[in-house]
Amino acid sequence: MLKSALKIAVLFLFVGCSSTQKFSDYSFKTKKDKESYTKAYNNALKLWDVPYTEEDVKTDLGTAHVVIAGPKNGKKLVLLHGMDASSTMWYPNIKALAKNHRVYAIDFLMEPNKSVYTRNSIFTGISPSANEIVKWYNEIFDHYQLKKFDIVAASRGGWVATLLATQKGNSINRIVLLSPAQTFKFIDKIGKTSSALMLKLFPSEKKFGKTLTTFSTHPEKISPLYKRQFYLANKYAKSNSSMLKMMPFSEKELESIQNPVLILIGDHDVINGEESIERAKKYLVNSETRVIKDAGHFLSIDQSKIVNDAMVDFLK
Repeated sequence: MLKSALKIAVLFLFVGCSSTQKFSDYSFKTKKDKESYTKAYNNALKLWDVPYTEEDVKTDLGTAHVVIAGPKNGKKLVLLHGMDASSTMWYPNIKALAKNHRVYAIDFLMEPNKSVYTRNSIFTGISPSANEIVKWYNEIFDHYQLKKFDIVAASRGGWVATLLATQKGNSINRIVLLSPAQTFKFIDKIGKTSSALMLKLFPSEKKFGKTLTTFSTHPEKISPLYKRQFYLANKYAKSNSSMLKMMPFSEKELESIQNPVLILIGDHDVINGEESIERAKKYLVNSETRVIKDAGHFLSIDQSKIVNDAMVDFLK
């Protein structure tokens, strides 16, 4: 009888511990939060008006989630999204980009999306170094055997694309930078971006609306499905320390980039101004710059037709 009681006690402890086991995910505090966000991500991804597949790639820092579209024999094109935006942000552009390219849209680590950061728990909360970011992307490129591929990158993704282009022996061909953040200089209008900081600290629908108005000249063009996902991303996102490591590139680093580069910046962008454009012209030896009228930081949505035409023409 004593043995039976002990067995029941052990079973109770085992079941009890299992049922109350703490949910573990870098980007989300609870399983419910993750499920809510994932549902919104899936709904937003349906806005892609082309056939696509989703794949997960195992890397040293975790699992990279990649959304793939376009003809298999098309030239390879990598898409790098902005902070907390995820690969779904390309819904106004994907049809144009995937017409002749095999597109690989990669979700960044340490943010609410479908990539999963699983680095050793000792380092949890510390963002990857620049070298680790390069290594992470190269693992993905190697997995898909990408050689002489193009890159289209927005905001923080633009900084990452520039970082990758500064690496000797990289396999990148042409690069399109859409209002790259912290790439040529620090944030242009720091005061106007305070709404985004307040949204991170105290998330609310009202603050989210102000943030969209700050970063977009046409927030009414943003799909409600994407708005929902983007709001949840900002709500659940942790203070992204990787942003603090994003230093503008030096003259020498920029001059080392020989790739053809197209830089598109909105005339109402709060991240980049004239100084960014002039620095890009001066130090990127093989670059073109263009200001997109009536567009903010979210220029790929604000003026998608104009931006799509410019990107496709440059990538030909």
